[in-house]
Amino acid sequence: MTSSFPGASGAITTQLGQQGLGQQPWWVEQWMELIHSYRFKKRLERAWSYAREGNVVSIRFEGRRVHARVQGTEPDPYKVKLWLDVLNDEDWGYVLEALSQKARWSAQLLAGIMPADIERAFAASGKRLFPFKLQEVRSECSCPDKANPCKHISAVYYLMGDRFSEDPFVLFQLRGRTRSQLLADLAQRRRAGVVAPVEHAPHPIHPAIGDPARWWRYDAPLDPDLVVITPAMEGESGLDGAGPLPLAEEPRFPEANRLFLEQLKAHGAVMGQQAMARAMATGSDQEG
Repeated sequence: MTSSFPGASGAITTQLGQQGLGQQPWWVEQWMELIHSYRFKKRLERAWSYAREGNVVSIRFEGRRVHARVQGTEPDPYKVKLWLDVLNDEDWGYVLEALSQKARWSAQLLAGIMPADIERAFAASGKRLFPFKLQEVRSECSCPDKANPCKHISAVYYLMGDRFSEDPFVLFQLRGRTRSQLLADLAQRRRAGVVAPVEHAPHPIHPAIGDPARWWRYDAPLDPDLVVITPAMEGESGLDGAGPLPLAEEPRFPEANRLFLEQLKAHGAVMGQQAMARAMATGSDQEG
């Protein structure tokens, strides 16, 4: 895929002004932080002038590489190349799987918005979308300056930030997936998820669901060395732990709910004592 960055008259058109790119999306600001971390500030000032004054003659995005021509002191413009390390198919498989699990990510990308937590999708592959440091952005320039990045490369950095504000998919392209490839892969994975959902084995139904009497039964033998049975402390019944029950109130019988709960607690206490007695007897039999 090849995309150019010319204006209507053939010149580069950008949002660059005297003060900078202005208010920009977060992903553009993150890209700009890379070049601003460069320690040679005078060189950056010169690069900024190149970008603002139109010395960048052309920028082309060809696959994962950026090709640019920057006019310097020589009659012919210098040739600049920039690129990032691409993700292999296996890495992209992890990224696409993560992206397909969140409809919000797909929707934001379709709207031309970079999700703020996009790096979480890339973390599944152990990779990153954004370079972590300036040295991760590979670059070459045909100028005689041995420093990298030189002012010509840095000028292209600035204009790339402007390009990212228009199309965040350029970052994906530099990592090895074009816009059309990425969206097609996402659509295919989402269709596959709808057509062939993962079948889970049905959860077995506990016998106590069909026979409430089992709630109070304990037939398994207990190891007396590992289990100590003690009665519940006062106020530690299951009903107390559950909190207020949503019982309907009847004005004609204002005491009905209180009496019902008292009887329920008394019944639970009796059944609990019986269960404890049976368990202790089972444990004694085990010892014998």
